[in-house]
Amino acid sequence: MNTNGELQNPLLTLLHDELGRLIFVDESGQQHAEVEAIRAFPITDPDNGISIVTKEGKELAWVANLQTVAEPARGLLEGTLHQRQFMPIIRRVLRISRTVEPSEWEVETDRGPTRFPLKSDEDVRRLADHRALIFDAHGVRYLIPDLQNLDPGSQRLLERYL
Repeated sequence: MNTNGELQNPLLTLLHDELGRLIFVDESGQQHAEVEAIRAFPITDPDNGISIVTKEGKELAWVANLQTVAEPARGLLEGTLHQRQFMPIIRRVLRISRTVEPSEWEVETDRGPTRFPLKSDEDVRRLADHRALIFDAHGVRYLIPDLQNLDPGSQRLLERYL
């Protein structure tokens, strides 16, 4: 690690404890329990810029590119990131109640059908490359990876929000 905490050696040492929590072992061999991996750019650049932090938020290491991390640490890191970045992919918009806010959305995702409340129109955000991000009233984020690939009915329902 250099003075900025950037990982120079792709041989990152990560372990799981008996409860499945992530442990980071630094260059001196010290174990840091219950660490978290956080993506700097989870949507626009998910494989670059990953910080390993303590539960208090202190950065222990910076991984510039996930692909440079050797196995088995890369697998542990990817699994941890996947759990942290729970973001269902919307495949179809089936119904949106438009009576009053919050509106009720019924969608089909990569994890199956679901319903969620949307607090306001501002919780639907257009992103670059024809993508959209939707934040439900409970803080769950839903991604639409390509608005142009949605069926015409879904596109019509989303027109008001985008």
